[in-house]
Amino acid sequence: MKNVYDNHNHCQFSFDGKNTTVEESARAAAAAGLSGMCFTDHCDVHTPPMKAAFENMVPETFDIPAQQAEIDRVNALMPDLSIFKGIEIGVQKPYRDQIRNVLDNNSFDEIIASCHYLEETDPFWGSYYENKTWKQAYGHYLETLCEELVWLGNDFDIMGHYDYIVRYASYPETSILYKDFGDILDKILGLLAKEGKALEINTKTYQEYKGRTPVLDPAILKRFRELGGEFISLGSDSHKADHTGFNFRDTISFLQSLGFRYLVHFENRKAIPLKAEI
Repeated sequence: MKNVYDNHNHCQFSFDGKNTTVEESARAAAAAGLSGMCFTDHCDVHTPPMKAAFENMVPETFDIPAQQAEIDRVNALMPDLSIFKGIEIGVQKPYRDQIRNVLDNNSFDEIIASCHYLEETDPFWGSYYENKTWKQAYGHYLETLCEELVWLGNDFDIMGHYDYIVRYASYPETSILYKDFGDILDKILGLLAKEGKALEINTKTYQEYKGRTPVLDPAILKRFRELGGEFISLGSDSHKADHTGFNFRDTISFLQSLGFRYLVHFENRKAIPLKAEI
């Protein structure tokens, strides 16, 4: 693959990335034929109490200088692979000051804005879905994400996994579809298009989990283009080296069938669109 970058990866600097290192994942990316990758370790400045107790850590922030020094070291070892410095910042309205402090006092090539926690829980644990219909649960998540993206303004580059909310639900409705959430999706996609931000295709989402397999709705991608959106970012959301670049070839083929010819990655917060070749 040429001009293909994996923009969403975790390593030993994430609380849930202990099964790989910067170097291990970088070597896997090179073996997969990628042109480059970005390490976007987790930074959630507040962890819900239940998860904090289980994981025995508060909060989920990583050692940014140590991560960036390790990326520099591996970049020197592997000059044929471009490795970038990133962060996956977890948006949470009550902790906006702390979030802004992290972003104001560090430099990154790329910032992914994601929503992992709301209502003091992680949807992974299941309690978020209690006493909600599928439409209430998914809709509230999208509304929350939209509100925080507006607040972030220019302090992000990529909207991460907008459909994270479907991964761990138990409803028969397994996917975020444009026909069900067109109004709020128009707000989100319009914001990304207007501000030159990237829509992430997170390939981790579209795999079987406990008998459920979400799908990527082509209507969402088509609407993004209609609203003037140009930037698509591919991310495997890898937490193990062998997941780097997961299902990229099929995803790129799918995007090309919809008329998308370019993928984007970020260098020093600047969008670099390139024509992907597979």
